[in-house]
Amino acid sequence: MKRARVLRDGRAESAELIAPGLLRTPDGIEHQEAGLQFLLPVEPTKVIALALNYSDHAAELELQEPEEPALFFKSPNTWVSHRAPVIYPEGGKFVHYEVELAVAIGRRGRHVKPEQALDYVGGYTIANDLVIRDFVTNLFRPPLRAKCWDTFCPIGPYLVQDEVQDPHNLTLKAFVNDELRQEGSTRDLMRKIPEIIEYVSHFMTLEPGDLILTGTPKGISHVQPGDRMRLEVEGLGILENHIVTEQEAFG
Repeated sequence: MKRARVLRDGRAESAELIAPGLLRTPDGIEHQEAGLQFLLPVEPTKVIALALNYSDHAAELELQEPEEPALFFKSPNTWVSHRAPVIYPEGGKFVHYEVELAVAIGRRGRHVKPEQALDYVGGYTIANDLVIRDFVTNLFRPPLRAKCWDTFCPIGPYLVQDEVQDPHNLTLKAFVNDELRQEGSTRDLMRKIPEIIEYVSHFMTLEPGDLILTGTPKGISHVQPGDRMRLEVEGLGILENHIVTEQEAFG
């Protein structure tokens, strides 16, 4: 089942995907996807992300693989939905997309055992963990200045539940202006989802709707204002956002 949250008549409403491009709201009315404004597919209290969770990505950045999960937050000002604009920081030089499998927590958990961890998953969605590498230096660790610019975490469009049989066997792709730039598989996650949930819940209570971004494979490259990013994770749909300048966003 693929579910989205959409804005309809000024209020948030759930919608189920019933056919390609066609969603149905709880009142039984069918809507063309193109005519709906998407919201985040969940309402998180926090979004936790992993750095360097694919060895090939660590290698392309010439960075050492971390000895334990390297965590950081994507703050609420970064969260935007499917088709929302992404704002390019004025004066920035090196802005990169990062396609990621995002794990949505389904029930409250603390000290979750790895063999029970997937029971705490409420579904999966796609995230774009944007970063401005101008500020990824030893002076900025954790990399909040690089990772937490406004609109730097598109999420969506759907929360997918029962259809994901194996979250550790999904293909990820990122296109920029229809050019394939990044491709990988969750088979190559260095730390699998149960281990991540166990690690995080050891010191932090996970709440329903919270998201864990599991990392990105190699294949990052620069994007610029005017570019359109299309991210795909097998079985989860397509997350699409375009990049605008600060002047276009704020006038």
